Amino acid sequence: MRQIARTARTRRRGTATAALVAAALTASLMAGCTSGDRPSDDGRGQTHSRSQEPDQRESEGHDPMSAGSALAVKIDNVRAARPQTGLEAADIVYAEQVEGGLSRLMAVYATRLPKAVGPVRSARESDLELLRQFDEPTLAFSGAQGKLLPLIDKAPLNAESPSSAASGAYYRGAGKAAPHNLYLRPQRLLDAAPGAAALTTGFRYGAAPEGGTPADSRTVRFPSARFTFTWDADRHAWLVSMDGTPALATDGERLAAPTVVVQYVKVRESRFHDVLGNNSPYTQTVGSGRAQVLRDGRVFEVEWRRGSAADGTDFTTADGTPVNFAKGQVWVVFATA
Repeated sequence: MRQIARTARTRRRGTATAALVAAALTASLMAGCTSGDRPSDDGRGQTHSRSQEPDQRESEGHDPMSAGSALAVKIDNVRAARPQTGLEAADIVYAEQVEGGLSRLMAVYATRLPKAVGPVRSARESDLELLRQFDEPTLAFSGAQGKLLPLIDKAPLNAESPSSAASGAYYRGAGKAAPHNLYLRPQRLLDAAPGAAALTTGFRYGAAPEGGTPADSRTVRFPSARFTFTWDADRHAWLVSMDGTPALATDGERLAAPTVVVQYVKVRESRFHDVLGNNSPYTQTVGSGRAQVLRDGRVFEVEWRRGSAADGTDFTTADGTPVNFAKGQVWVVFATA
């Protein structure tokens, strides 16, 4: 019943009137509008409007504080957005290419929920394919370009933008200028972390495979961004740097992940553009190709395969042996094949 109610709620968001959308923009994002034919993003973009009052949603069987599925949050990754909040608590951090060759993150939470996450930014079309591997996940995002909203409405997920989420789920933080200051309180969307069973990614954890090449660091470059992972034997993890700067949590601790995956995928043009007319890249995560798995100070050359959007991704050696990840956070960087 919970899934039916959530799906119905996301369908109804697509029927909200233009007046409600404008009101949501004014109240939640405090920014100007773009034309319905123009793409939009975050502080300047469009968000879902609440189509029912909370008491109506509850009468239909929807519990806005229920857990059970993973939480995915779109996170800003330009210099003005750093340091980000809550990344260290994520089970998985995906790094994807966006307009202008810049990068954006999607953090997935299942085993624990931080007090806050952000800065939250907008969704992209390829996020919908990536998220199909989870069982009706909750997607937290600041907004989306107008023509993408109907696709979000139809996707099998629980979409929660500032105008549709429970009261107080989003807030504007101090110290950063808009649109780099929108944050989420995850506990306002989920009353508890759903647990590791919600991570239906196909990832396997355990002993490292044989072989591999010793490595001190690995850098992945986008046209206008780069990620560097440096092995730290004391922490038994790869220290994260972004655009040449060490990545820190808000408490000053260096971000680090026991496993990093560099997954080579097709990155093509999508049907959408940003407000400046730049095409929004589509990162294709269904298919197959090569990848590199970084763990234990070594790089393993592997193959990846994802048969359909509803499937997780298998990582294997050349002879088909499944590749285990180290226990703990995983970063997946989608590099252009």
